[in-house]
Amino acid sequence: MEVHLVDATYELFRAHFSPRLPVLGRNGQVLSGVSGLVEQLCYLLREQGGTHVGCATDRVIESFRNDLFPGYKSSFGMPADLLDQFPIAEAAVEALGIVLWPMVEFEADDAIAAAATRWAEDEAVDKIVVCTPDKDMAQLVRDERIVLWDRRRGLTYDDAGVRAKWGVPPTSIPDYLALVGDASDGYPGLPGWGAKGAAAVLDRYGHFEDIPEKASAWEVPGVGGARAIGLAASLREHRADALLYRDLARLRTEADGVPIRQRDPDELRWDGAPRDAWEAFCEEWGLERLRTRPHRWLDEG
Repeated sequence: MEVHLVDATYELFRAHFSPRLPVLGRNGQVLSGVSGLVEQLCYLLREQGGTHVGCATDRVIESFRNDLFPGYKSSFGMPADLLDQFPIAEAAVEALGIVLWPMVEFEADDAIAAAATRWAEDEAVDKIVVCTPDKDMAQLVRDERIVLWDRRRGLTYDDAGVRAKWGVPPTSIPDYLALVGDASDGYPGLPGWGAKGAAAVLDRYGHFEDIPEKASAWEVPGVGGARAIGLAASLREHRADALLYRDLARLRTEADGVPIRQRDPDELRWDGAPRDAWEAFCEEWGLERLRTRPHRWLDEG
């Protein structure tokens, strides 16, 4: 079997901000994000071969990482009509009969990481497909067994694909993000470090601990002289920040306490949407346009 792991928060955001006419539900409530999420899930199940699917959401934007770093992403300044869709999106996933992992202390990315690592060695699983283009998730990639899938661009990143895209192996992605920063998550990276320099150095050394403290000891093609001296000095002077940013970038798993209830990957099998539950959801939120989207009903076997 192939297991598809979906970052439903990403799908919600993308659909909400899509340059299209808004989808309005009952009493004029904006439900563009919810509608887009449903459409994408149904397309995955109907057209893209999804059979075993798990969805992760951020029940709240804030997580334990906000305690580690006050500048980490938060719900401050987010549109109210987007935040209001979070619980409705979760209700939609459950009404479709898809396994849902709503995160509070952790993030949706952590739930996906926990699920991917749980079944990475399961003999019943042929491949785990992480459905997101988010570079944070590239750290989960293992050869061709756990891959990152950018569904809209039709791009799949296995180990070779990650190296070609970001210039480092999957295991070095947290170090890479710590050096260059991640604007979407709110941490800045280290002064002087850019994508090319970080990729070159980490491709040679892998992790901070293995980078020689003195630039004169570096053996990095294309990074030498004054440039190497400056980068080495930046890493030395901001090492505490680098370690913090890498900790923010590192995805948590079951070993860190991320709750994933399912033990057997076959528990992710989608057998169809419960017709009554789905129609009740559409009625409650005024989303009649979605009533017929599921292509298979649970009561039809």
